[in-house]
Amino acid sequence: MLPDLRPSAVTSPAVGNPAPVRPGPPNRSSLLPGLAVAAAITTLALAINQWQPLLSALLLAIVVGAVVGNVRPIPSVWRPGLSFASKQLLRLGIVLLGLQITLSTLAGLGWQRLVLVVVVVTSGVLSTLAMGRLLRVPLRLTALVACGFSICGAAAVAGARDVVGADEEETGTALMMVVLFSTIAIPVVPAAAALIGLDTTSAATWAGASIHEVAQVVAAAATIGADALAVAVPVKLARVACLAGVVAGYGLALRRTAPAETRPTRRPALVPGFVLGFLAMVVLGSLIQLPAPVLAVAKIIQTAALAMAMAALGLGMQLRGLRNVGWRPLLLGLVATLIVSMVALTGVVLIG
Repeated sequence: MLPDLRPSAVTSPAVGNPAPVRPGPPNRSSLLPGLAVAAAITTLALAINQWQPLLSALLLAIVVGAVVGNVRPIPSVWRPGLSFASKQLLRLGIVLLGLQITLSTLAGLGWQRLVLVVVVVTSGVLSTLAMGRLLRVPLRLTALVACGFSICGAAAVAGARDVVGADEEETGTALMMVVLFSTIAIPVVPAAAALIGLDTTSAATWAGASIHEVAQVVAAAATIGADALAVAVPVKLARVACLAGVVAGYGLALRRTAPAETRPTRRPALVPGFVLGFLAMVVLGSLIQLPAPVLAVAKIIQTAALAMAMAALGLGMQLRGLRNVGWRPLLLGLVATLIVSMVALTGVVLIG
């Protein structure tokens, strides 16, 4: 059952009816400690990424945050800033991510690769949801795995979190599995492509269509060959563009299937604002030739915002809780990875 989404309420002794309690916005100074910690972790992750570009700054931020969060308890003074980073900064990062995708880039892939991307994402999401039900994995965790493994890894997991109402443990489990399976894919996909005998273009298409994280796609493509990046990255960005549709689909499905007693009095927007912002940036970048310095600054802000959000989510990941998750989510992650990979490979072979 989905969590009760109605606003918290207190009973008025005079009337006897529940009166909604609406917490005000946090004081700006209360955000500083948590934001400072997230910024420090992000700085470290970005520094490592500069030294070794094949290591994703987002995944590094998750790992470093998880280490810090499990070495020491999270002080309550950090929590307002961490909550702000994991929600508002995450949304900002996803909105700016849209500037990396243009309609001309997608059109340059050709209709066959675009169809392949849609098939990979659709089959990945639907089959993972079905397999999660078969394995009796909680629906919200299954939805996060389906979104993250089929689209764009950690950013997709975090972007779908609020829509499906996942808690910290479910989000942490999905993020840890993204880290695990994305890292494994870096050497496996190029080696398998060489074993099968795929040419550079086909191998790069497979990498972009199957690997979860953008940075891991770059790492795998660099192993495949110098020309592979020009194919793998646009294919991966086409998968990223599917985030808006999948999140909207989740929202619609929850509206229709949630029991009446769990529905909020005021129904939320079908498509979250940050998803509309993401689409607006795609359109803006497609219609207007933005100056290179503007795009460079936007890229820096986007990476920093997403990395701070991942650091905040990592700080909330408690390994003690993850140990209690069991083998079923891990098996679900493995199956989701194999499904996405095999569907992508089949499409690559058919395209030729």
